[in-house]
Amino acid sequence: MVDLSQFPITAKWPATNPDVIQLYSFPTANGVKVSIALEELQLPYEAHRVTLSDSDVKSTEFLSLNPNNKIPAIIDPNGPDGAPIGLFESGAILIYLAEKTGELIGATASDKARIIQWLMFQMGGVGPMFGQLGFFYKFAGSDIEDPRPRERYINEAKRLLSVVDNALDGQDWIAGEFSIADIALAPWLNSLGFYGAEEVTGWGDHKSAVAYVERFWNRPAAAKGRNIPPREG
Repeated sequence: MVDLSQFPITAKWPATNPDVIQLYSFPTANGVKVSIALEELQLPYEAHRVTLSDSDVKSTEFLSLNPNNKIPAIIDPNGPDGAPIGLFESGAILIYLAEKTGELIGATASDKARIIQWLMFQMGGVGPMFGQLGFFYKFAGSDIEDPRPRERYINEAKRLLSVVDNALDGQDWIAGEFSIADIALAPWLNSLGFYGAEEVTGWGDHKSAVAYVERFWNRPAAAKGRNIPPREG
């Protein structure tokens, strides 16, 4: 049995089976990237529910694994150098898991480059811009009288949706084959419904993107992973 006591996070979220990957997450668009990837890759793991409250994500134990106080994070007891490794940042974790298994990251160097390209598109574009849209359209920022922040992020979401819709024309998956790029992208496209922003962004007009998200959630691993760990303890 692997000893994970070197990771202080295990004091607050103890491992029942320290020999498998430990996932510290919550089912947000970012969080489910990793649970879905673990399900798709059929890697054994143990999920720990880390809420978005300060008592969890800003706890000393969680910060010891992710100093940026954001879910998700993992510990892999079987790291690449023969020792356990802890990782944060969803995109980095996706690449790590894909490279660990040799799956969902392409068969050739060119395939891998295209997949990582679209993964970075989500990480640097769709995620941050949609997140700001949610803040200014649904959450605290919606009280701001100045319409410019909302207009900015609504327009940027529309632009990004058009990029995705055009890229999906004639193919099922964003990089041509199902990959970690889809696992990163589809949950964030789905977040427009959570934000109540489908109408203002013209979501229904992007037929390829709409079909893409539906196709994604029809995958058994995606359907299972989208609520791991469950919102309610």
